[in-house]
Amino acid sequence: MRSIIEVAPLQVYYSGLLFTPGSSLIRVGYFKNIPWVTMEPKVADVWSSLIQTLEGHTDYVKSAVFSPDGKLVVSASNDKTVRLWDSSTGNQCAVFEGHTDYVKSAVFSPDGKLVVFASNDKIVRLWDSSTGKQCSVFEGHTNYVNSAVFSPDGKLVASASSDETVRLWGISTGKQSRVLKGHTWTVISVVFSPTRMLVASASSDKTVRLWDASTGKQCGVLEDHAWVVNSAVFSPNEKLVASTSLDKTVRLWDTSRKQCEVLKGHTDYVNSAVFSPDGKLVASVSNDKTVRLWDSLTGTQYEVLEGHTREVNSVVFSPDRKLVASVSWDKTVRLWDASTGKQCGVLEGHTNPHHQKGVP
Repeated sequence: MRSIIEVAPLQVYYSGLLFTPGSSLIRVGYFKNIPWVTMEPKVADVWSSLIQTLEGHTDYVKSAVFSPDGKLVVSASNDKTVRLWDSSTGNQCAVFEGHTDYVKSAVFSPDGKLVVFASNDKIVRLWDSSTGKQCSVFEGHTNYVNSAVFSPDGKLVASASSDETVRLWGISTGKQSRVLKGHTWTVISVVFSPTRMLVASASSDKTVRLWDASTGKQCGVLEDHAWVVNSAVFSPNEKLVASTSLDKTVRLWDTSRKQCEVLKGHTDYVNSAVFSPDGKLVASVSNDKTVRLWDSLTGTQYEVLEGHTREVNSVVFSPDRKLVASVSWDKTVRLWDASTGKQCGVLEGHTNPHHQKGVP
């Protein structure tokens, strides 16, 4: 390749120019100097925000997350595998195989050394992210495992299942430590509080239940939703829980007094919600194609972010709270300015709708 560049540098340069965006100043200024081109390739009008396309899965990708240091990405798929990627090069580092049904989620441990998978095969698996070797197989659930998460100290894994239970597993022992029973229908999601003292589980039985992680005892039932509750999340200071439901509402619960604010505005299923890093805002997304921002103290609607053309499935704040990113069935990820509500980027490239999360 080097010898070709040395002999014919202009030809190599012009070959690259063929694939620059249509409105690129370089293309506009120099494209006329390529006399030998008879057919131009189809190109985008502007430079894309796309940095890497990670290809390898053979079915829907259900989730993807960065490692704590940002160097790796792990993705879970309906092809029954989890894949590990180098975020800087896009190269596949490892393929984790063993599940016999869809893998619904994959999450890194707080130190990034382990990854936990939840699957429809009723099993939770733990893998070493550096060696690609399986560390533990957690068996006990009698129906689909819908989500699995690490405790903040990395010592426990909590899993939520369609068998109506939440189970806690010890990382060091590789064994089940607690079975949290109380839900009367599918448990869709589970999350630890920031200090690891509490666990919150969201269920199709219309409730969020709070559990003491050290004893396994139920310490609260948050019931006011009129339909399936598909997610629950703690505020950074652990004083509030936000829950989302197919009843079109977001509810904010005071974890000490079990009282709630009802955030009304969405006109269709609410799929998920998240607190901003400072806990002052809540962002929620819905099948009504909108992202809504709420004041977590007063429950008042702060902004309605419109632009998606189909259902919006998930949302996240940037660490500095300045941006909100939303994912939709319209095949896009959209970036929004959290202070003004204005759209500041559309990330396009996917060719099929993002899989909807949270609906049983």
